[in-house]
Amino acid sequence: MLSQEHLMIRDAVRDFAERELRPQADRIDKESRFPREIIRKMGELGFLGIPYEERWGGSGGDNLSYMLAVEEIGRVCGSTGLTLAAHVSLGTYPIWRYGTQEQKEAYLPHLVRGEYMGAFGLTEPNAGSDAGGTQSRAVRHGDSYVINGTKIWMTNGDEAGVVIMTARTSPEEEGTGGISAFLVERGNPGMRVAKHESKLGCRGSTTVEMIFEDCRVPAGRRLGEEGNGFRMFMDTLDGGRISIGALALGIAQGAFEAAVRYAQERVQFGRPISKFQGVQWILADMQTRIHGSRLMVYHAARLKDAGERHKKEAAMAKLFASETGMWVTTKAIQIFGGMGYSTEAPVERYFRDAKLMEIGEGTSEIQRNLIAREVLKELETS
Repeated sequence: MLSQEHLMIRDAVRDFAERELRPQADRIDKESRFPREIIRKMGELGFLGIPYEERWGGSGGDNLSYMLAVEEIGRVCGSTGLTLAAHVSLGTYPIWRYGTQEQKEAYLPHLVRGEYMGAFGLTEPNAGSDAGGTQSRAVRHGDSYVINGTKIWMTNGDEAGVVIMTARTSPEEEGTGGISAFLVERGNPGMRVAKHESKLGCRGSTTVEMIFEDCRVPAGRRLGEEGNGFRMFMDTLDGGRISIGALALGIAQGAFEAAVRYAQERVQFGRPISKFQGVQWILADMQTRIHGSRLMVYHAARLKDAGERHKKEAAMAKLFASETGMWVTTKAIQIFGGMGYSTEAPVERYFRDAKLMEIGEGTSEIQRNLIAREVLKELETS
């Protein structure tokens, strides 16, 4: 299923996660602490640049290798897995895919080496699932744009050296056609963090509301053609959904392993609870759903690596893996019983972290819409 090279990458990330991250994972969550030192080490080891070429400081790997890294980090700490996924898939990919040579040279080496984080600003107070409802405005003034608006739920926002965000450049054009994308650097006058979100899970991943007030950005920092921002962001989300599927898979795997260990250690009625058929059936269903999720995530990554259309497969992988993550972590708490409801047990953290996977980068309902649309499209053309 995996090549020797893929296994080496997986094992290297797993070793790092166990050695460096696991001892801190609970504290990262409880203190809502962004693990800068961990992220710095991940950058030095090349984990933040796995799918990008060596010319930019990356590892020159493929998307499957990157998904393995997200899975292994998420297996230990959902917060750090989310930071990794948002940085690579959302904060770096659009520049790599759509940036000019000058933009790539200015930002990619810093991003792939982890010298600073990247962030992606799409969601607004009135533009969530309906991302085409973007209300932020960018008005051209000579050789620059002046941006006004608000972005919310921006992962890595206050840690980012550059923020990629959307704004409407043609207010008279309804829908998605008049939306453009811009690169706004840290410290740019008119851009400020308004609020840090206090979250149910993934607490060690920083999430902010960012306000743009008369924020002047040089025209050379527009990403892609004017009016093409929405299409670029939708392409970005296709790949990002695979990484969220990988993260959900990692969280599910971590909860499953904890549940298996506990079931073997916990003795009731004179024997380990793993000997009871009711518990065995739960473990069997957990493993089956996790395995199915893994196949779907890896398949979607391979399609992306092959340059093939993967919109439907990415949505299916994200949908199935995220709902698997929620189901598995819920069952893991059930196996732990009362102890599973305690913050002393690792599974309650996995449970809280898993919920975001059903919401971020498109809710489960949006994924179902996308899948159905692609299925109907395929039938019409067959």
